[in-house]
Amino acid sequence: MTMDRRTLLKIAATATAAASLMPRAALAQQVDPSARGPQTRPPFGFEDVVRRARDLGSLPYERPASAVADVLAKLDFDAYRDIRFRPDKALLAQSGGPFRMQLFPPGFLSRQPVTINVIREGVPTPVPFSAQMFDYGRTKLDKPLPVNTGFAGFRLHYPLNNPKVLDEVISFLGASYFRFLGRNQHYGLSARGLAINAGGEPEEFPVFREFWVENPEADAERATIYALLDSPSIAGAFQFHLYPSAQSVLDVTATLFPRTSIPKLGIAPLTSMFFSGENDRHLDTGYRPELHDSDGLLIHSGSGEWIWRPLRNPTRPSIAAFVEKNPRGFGLMQRDRHFSHYQDLDLHYQTRPSYWIEPRGDWGDGHVELIELPTGDETNDNIVAAWIPQQAPDRGQELTFGYRITALDRETEMHTGGKVLNTFVTVPKAHGSNEPVPAGARRYLVDFNGDDLPYYLGDPQLVQVDASLSAGQVTRAFVLPNPAIGGFRASIDIEVPEGQTGDVRAFLRAGDKALTETWIYPWSSQ
Repeated sequence: MTMDRRTLLKIAATATAAASLMPRAALAQQVDPSARGPQTRPPFGFEDVVRRARDLGSLPYERPASAVADVLAKLDFDAYRDIRFRPDKALLAQSGGPFRMQLFPPGFLSRQPVTINVIREGVPTPVPFSAQMFDYGRTKLDKPLPVNTGFAGFRLHYPLNNPKVLDEVISFLGASYFRFLGRNQHYGLSARGLAINAGGEPEEFPVFREFWVENPEADAERATIYALLDSPSIAGAFQFHLYPSAQSVLDVTATLFPRTSIPKLGIAPLTSMFFSGENDRHLDTGYRPELHDSDGLLIHSGSGEWIWRPLRNPTRPSIAAFVEKNPRGFGLMQRDRHFSHYQDLDLHYQTRPSYWIEPRGDWGDGHVELIELPTGDETNDNIVAAWIPQQAPDRGQELTFGYRITALDRETEMHTGGKVLNTFVTVPKAHGSNEPVPAGARRYLVDFNGDDLPYYLGDPQLVQVDASLSAGQVTRAFVLPNPAIGGFRASIDIEVPEGQTGDVRAFLRAGDKALTETWIYPWSSQ
């Protein structure tokens, strides 16, 4: 189990706040009375988890006491990190399939064990804890671990990058968080089962309290995982189909049973980190020019418009809502893939995946919400994006959502228009000039490249920038060829009245033809 300090500190924000749950014994052992006996019992599947979630949601919420053994709870970061699962003890090997499962021990920040089952020939069996599953390295435990120690989570391994090497491809650890990888990618942002009142006080962290992992066949090309979610406000059943590849895909189905009315339910939430980028510089990054797991929110609206919103590390919490009806997709993207922009040999920011979410079915009215929180370092996940339905779910209502998440390392096939490459923010005056600048004035330099933009370099006069501002005025806007990127740079000067906030929007066009996605950026004169 290799995990750096940054990863574990990020888990702390949820694992300690959420206090994961162990299932009630009655629910864990529940069997359909009509299907008793080995000859008549149908194979365990998603409907069994849905039934458990429905029953769980009909009961009052019970918060369990922490169950982690004292000997593990008192471990510090280094001691916990030294405990590693023994690869020769990996599960799912019996069928000869391509997947292997390794388990995380509870301890340090992961204080509450969860139940993990393996489904063989349609029958789920809990995985029993054994201290011999782990290599403890330099960590010395002062007493034996009890047989009910349990596990904090699990990860699956697969020959993702090399046919002869089993690499970690997906991990579930902490609250309802999970992460997965495509080929030659390194962990960065995370996905979550649900978000409740994200960015509010208090935020509620639902948890996956029990998992079921199907034992794949020898020729399996996917892994199937079921999860039971619980929190004071809601219970839910999740089904995950993982398809590992160069850009791995995770198909998700969630059936939810609210215990109460939930004013702000986040569907398909993503959590990431943005500390510094070319649009939002910070002096305390040392020798590394940029530090971020994701650099922008991309939205494919129900109307067909593509929207790019660069991320920021704001001085105060910021929430932006992009109102939609049946969105076609959204995601937190790592668009900047140049090592020279990060200069970090250990953390591989340039190979962090983008997560792109494509809804299945009718999601109706609502909005994609972007939350940006201030952070003083790179260990905090300060960015959240999720779909918020307009109609708040009520107690007793059954909800089902389906969507696909793709772990991208490039966006060449996302859409055919030009894309935003860079965003620079400065004052609207010439360098070295002493001319006064109004308090609410800003200049944005936006680089667009890709698609047909190189064609228009032959006659750049055909390209215009279409810029607008929700509050205030655009005082100047023009576009210049940028042969260095095979595209164009738009320059946009704005002024926002004191005390107001304005969103500036811009895209490039040739006559009535839009050439690029729409760039959006907020500015406050406060």
